[in-house]
Amino acid sequence: MTSLGCASPADAQTLRDLVTSHANHPNQLMYSGRAFVSTFAGANCNFGQGSAAQGWKSQFTQPLSGKIYFVPSFFVDPATLKDFAGVMDGDCNWNSGWPIQVTTEFAQNAVKEFSQAEQQNEGQGSNSNANARLTTAGAGGSLAANIASAVEAMLSKTQQALAKFIGSTDTDDQHISGLETLQGNVNKRDGDADGKPAYMAAVSPWFFTHYGPDSFNKNSVFLSDQHLYSKRWDSLIAQRDKFDIVQVLTWNDYGESHYVGPIKGAQPNSQAWTDGMDHTAWLALTKYYAAAFKTGSYPSSARTLWSCSPARTRRTRRYRRTASPPPPPPPPADELCAVRGRLVGRRHVVLSVSADGSNGKTFPAGVSKLAISISAGDMMRAVVQREGKSVLELKPEFTFQGSPKTYNYNAFVAGATADRFSILFLFFSLSVSRSRRHVPETASFAH
Repeated sequence: MTSLGCASPADAQTLRDLVTSHANHPNQLMYSGRAFVSTFAGANCNFGQGSAAQGWKSQFTQPLSGKIYFVPSFFVDPATLKDFAGVMDGDCNWNSGWPIQVTTEFAQNAVKEFSQAEQQNEGQGSNSNANARLTTAGAGGSLAANIASAVEAMLSKTQQALAKFIGSTDTDDQHISGLETLQGNVNKRDGDADGKPAYMAAVSPWFFTHYGPDSFNKNSVFLSDQHLYSKRWDSLIAQRDKFDIVQVLTWNDYGESHYVGPIKGAQPNSQAWTDGMDHTAWLALTKYYAAAFKTGSYPSSARTLWSCSPARTRRTRRYRRTASPPPPPPPPADELCAVRGRLVGRRHVVLSVSADGSNGKTFPAGVSKLAISISAGDMMRAVVQREGKSVLELKPEFTFQGSPKTYNYNAFVAGATADRFSILFLFFSLSVSRSRRHVPETASFAH
């Protein structure tokens, strides 16, 4: 609603016409027999009425009664959702896709608390510490422990201190609690006897935007490393009974760099950080997790997924000349290549960041995560081997630049497939801040 008028009844009529003109389109999401409608913002829209709640109710939801299932993202305190009784059939928590509370100052405080806890444990002679554990899902025994230990050994204190916020559902719980106070004429869903409001969570692989004061005037990066996309999906799947719908953010939001679809059509002056940065390799990973959310079981098809993520690297590529300076730098962090993979049977995978180096490991069935270091001048290469023979190789034409003249915090994603196997590489640079923006296209998954 940041780009659509909502100050008069005429504006509401325009919105209603837009909804009804697409309600019967074959690509329209239908929910309980009604067209599913959401928003980006809108809490300040009154359509010429006394309040936003009155405006949405009298000018939008009541005229479309029985035709739509309305689940907006109003960006309000979830404790105030009750004020929209008779308006909302549910709530979309857009910002749940990222740990947006992790600003630079927040990260610095988290590292300080982590260090204090670590020192306290050492003073007590404890063999354990406050390190966040990156475990290996779907794999057991000493191999899983070795992989987890290898990851932890590569992580900096900053990453360990922030790990618990990656994929967290704390903000989801706040919104779900807020929905419990929402009373009124909530459309009943199929098989729902009490008209319980729907909750739509968000999941997103990335966030970087860099606009100067001459345009959107926003310049920020959200914390997206440490396998945010996978961990957020895993959290939602593990508690899928709490979440009615998951919205993937986004299909084509080039301006904020979290697009998973192809780059095509007009861009909002984001070419400087999107050109050459294809993200469609994320779609295979999205398909895997979406199927698990819908069914409650992770797909068992014989496919391998890999992602290589050099975390918190230096600046790369270029930026708009009229844009503002880069986002505030994050606290010091290690440069890592974090890898995730899913295998049906045991496979040997060789990872390397140089022409003559390699890091080979045999992985069990299931999802595994590990990390290897990466430095300026390094490249990315992965080979999947079966019975001593290479069955798939990926070597994208991308070199990590340590001190380029310009920068780009967008993600570089590369993938390869062969028969039943696929590899996914993800390269990115990261800082920490926050922002909001207009509505792009999205994808939603309900179970």
